[in-house]
Amino acid sequence: QVQLVESGGGSVQSGGSLTLSCVASLRTRGGYCIGWFRQAPGKEREGVATMDINGTPSYADSVKVRFTISRDNAKNTVYLQMNDLSPEDTAMYYCAADLSAPPGTCAWYSEHYHGTGGNLGAWGPGTLVVVSS
Repeated sequence: QVQLVESGGGSVQSGGSLTLSCVASLRTRGGYCIGWFRQAPGKEREGVATMDINGTPSYADSVKVRFTISRDNAKNTVYLQMNDLSPEDTAMYYCAADLSAPPGTCAWYSEHYHGTGGNLGAWGPGTLVVVSS
């Protein structure tokens, strides 16, 4: 059983920063992909940043340079450092995992995922990020 629990959301002003955390209990025998996804009101859910079992990160074009995904294996935690936030980043942010993704396929989620496809079998409840102008 996989459990993902996000934290760290909140309200910030434009240009501010937040760090999201996802505590993930993953038990896999093969590759996996874990990452951050978001859904703004009235919009499709989209990939933001993902990391494969080897620690290779991938980012959506809209967040490159501004966001950084990282993980602490000792704490079973994946982080999303978000800098230079704008109102367009306002969304519910979710941590999710594909427990069967081989290396090299994880980037698809951050670059192309828009709510369908893939094999994201585990989702956290989400944490809300609100950026005001």
